[in-house]
Amino acid sequence: MIEEHDHEYRVGIGTDIHRMVAGRKLMLGGVYVEYPAGLAGHSDGDVALHAVIDALLGAAGMSDIGTLFPDTDSRWKDADSKELLVIVKEQLEEKRWVIVNVDLIIHAEQPRLELVKGQIKRCIAGLLGIDFTAMNIKAKTNEGLGEIGAGEAIAATATALIKRKYKRTL
Repeated sequence: MIEEHDHEYRVGIGTDIHRMVAGRKLMLGGVYVEYPAGLAGHSDGDVALHAVIDALLGAAGMSDIGTLFPDTDSRWKDADSKELLVIVKEQLEEKRWVIVNVDLIIHAEQPRLELVKGQIKRCIAGLLGIDFTAMNIKAKTNEGLGEIGAGEAIAATATALIKRKYKRTL
């Protein structure tokens, strides 16, 4: 008789920061945010999704975004970070990992993100195939301090909890 009842849980953390530059679209959490500047990067520069990717990879012990999608590889030039997140989700599933929840902080002085937080939450939850309530997002300013406070950069920090089910033979 096989009974599912043992689980392994793991937590991962991810961070990312990119410089603001004129002439690029601002993508945050898979959502286009209207603003006169965007984030520099080899891909679309979406710091929110990059932090989530690193949190998931870290939890599963699967390295990091720079190793999986190196900026030296032309395949990832201007890549849509939503596609990168889906690739990571599929790799987790192949190893029997299930995403339990994700908590994300976006650090930006400008633009104010209150009006798009729900869209970002919905987008990431949908990409990961998790319940809307298992995804949390917060937006923080840096109170005018440092590169973020000066509006020169946007950063993100994410944590993720994943679990893997094991089957035991009785």
